Amino acid sequence: MIVSGVHADLRELVALRARARELAQAGQRRSENRMSGGQSSPFRGRGMEYAESRPYAAGDDVRHIDWRVTARTGRTHTKLFQPERERVTALVYDAAPAMAFGTRACFKSVQAARIGSLLTWLALSEGDRLAAGECGGRGEVIQPLGGRRGALRVLDGLVRWQPESGVALPSSSPGVPLATTLDALYRVLRPGSHILLLLDARSVDAAGERSLARLRAHHDLAACVLVDPIETTAPRPQRYRVSDGRDRGTLLLDAQPQRDRWREHFDAQHRDALDRLRRAGARARLVATDEDPVDALRQLLRGAPTREAAA
Repeated sequence: MIVSGVHADLRELVALRARARELAQAGQRRSENRMSGGQSSPFRGRGMEYAESRPYAAGDDVRHIDWRVTARTGRTHTKLFQPERERVTALVYDAAPAMAFGTRACFKSVQAARIGSLLTWLALSEGDRLAAGECGGRGEVIQPLGGRRGALRVLDGLVRWQPESGVALPSSSPGVPLATTLDALYRVLRPGSHILLLLDARSVDAAGERSLARLRAHHDLAACVLVDPIETTAPRPQRYRVSDGRDRGTLLLDAQPQRDRWREHFDAQHRDALDRLRRAGARARLVATDEDPVDALRQLLRGAPTREAAA
């Protein structure tokens, strides 16, 4: 039985195709508004190859004026471009046990799957091939494939990779680290690909940062660090019984110093992850489990200020 917010099923992710149109329409409106001062996207957009030059017409982008032909003919010409073929959009999904957690709206793993499915449908509408890789679990990589079949393969991966709730990972099976998955994608992606990472803060380490920096030399990177509201604001003062699925204990949050340490612990964890991602060249933001996934992805693609930046 699928419980809403605890595990995303394929039907839910397929249904998000309708909401992905909101992202596409917003992008079209921004492109049509030439006077808009919006910030640039973390993804540079489809690469363009020069095709030919023709006489300049009213409304053409002045940045594309062909000055060589203009000087030679004495008449202003503009360059025409054609899109590069077979751009790839890839997802990196964190299947670590820490993702099977949530106190508001849904688990981190579900929010990540929803955001990943939205970008999958958006990329499909733009003619991209789709790929994906899993870290924190077995490290499966889905090779780039175009069309609806490619999209459904990625969505199926997002469903299968979601970690089980209440199940502790054996110490002998730590899961494939982020760096290993990134290195596997490096071998299968062509230059100019778009990569969106959907991660828990604890999965971003020094090795992952180095692998990301290597990817950034040839690809565009963006990242969502999934957080639960309880990680940014301590729960009400009280003593709580807690368990990791194997051991049980008592969490003492009934005094202000303890609550301050709670906040400082997670603040440091989130800052470290964001700093590593940004040093590696990725546009990164925190995404809470109670955010609307369309708004979260829209803000990331717009380069809008993040929650932590505004704080």
